[in-house]
Amino acid sequence: MFVNQILQGVLLGGYYALIACGLSFMFGVMGVINLAHGSLAVLSAYALYVLADRFAIEPFLGLLIVAPLMALIGWALQRLVLERSARGGLLVPVLSTFGLSIIIDNLLFQGFGADTRSLAPYIGDLSYDSWSLSDDIAIGKLAALTMAVAIALLGGIEAFLNRTLVGRSIRATAEDPDTVGLVGVNARRVNAIAAAIALATVAVAGAFLGMRATFDPYAGAAQLIFAFEASVIGGAGSLWGTLIGGIVLGVAQSLGALINPQGFFIAGHFAFLAVLFARLFFGDLGQRVRTALAGGGWR
Repeated sequence: MFVNQILQGVLLGGYYALIACGLSFMFGVMGVINLAHGSLAVLSAYALYVLADRFAIEPFLGLLIVAPLMALIGWALQRLVLERSARGGLLVPVLSTFGLSIIIDNLLFQGFGADTRSLAPYIGDLSYDSWSLSDDIAIGKLAALTMAVAIALLGGIEAFLNRTLVGRSIRATAEDPDTVGLVGVNARRVNAIAAAIALATVAVAGAFLGMRATFDPYAGAAQLIFAFEASVIGGAGSLWGTLIGGIVLGVAQSLGALINPQGFFIAGHFAFLAVLFARLFFGDLGQRVRTALAGGGWR
């Protein structure tokens, strides 16, 4: 049973990596913590639900429609909200995305009510079928697919950043947005492209959210917490770090549930806090804090 719990936690980490990918990517490029991230994932899930329920378009095919639409929303979000709010300081974009999340949640509630929805009925046996490795160990097909998609998505973004001109421009802008203009890079355009990519990944995360569990208009807050914890554990701004952070979070939750049914969330939060405090006191951030407290100033 212990081995099975570890395995299930690792596979669960694939979903957490998916939901954290866009959040981490946007923070790494633009330094923006998008508090509407979870609500946008739920919005994607509802869009896929509408396509499946009213137009008989399966969720995987629906992603071909929803992902580009979410990318357009990401472009507009950067141009109309984040870019303008960033002029007011670091806190204003955070407050702006927080307000956006409230608007999305309430619009979804007004349009769909409080009833929970799921995409599981539209994917057939995939939602519950599994491979049995032994009497005690089984791998869910949907969980395995989620992990495979997470690895493929992270690998695809990594290859895009390293091997394409636009990707290298995004990396350069993330490193020094004020200087890239000297070599002909339009930082404003690059940030909009990065936001579009981040929101396209949110569409994928929303699809797997809807397929693996139920969702309602206010489910975004929990997804934001999972994404934030996975990002911090793996290192904010690190693509592959989100996969590591997701796995650590998933394994911690799985083992916590083994100890006590109420320990699922508690163990995950404990793992997050343990990593956060370890970095605070022993990492580079901890050194800066100790220097500041010693009177050396914050550098």
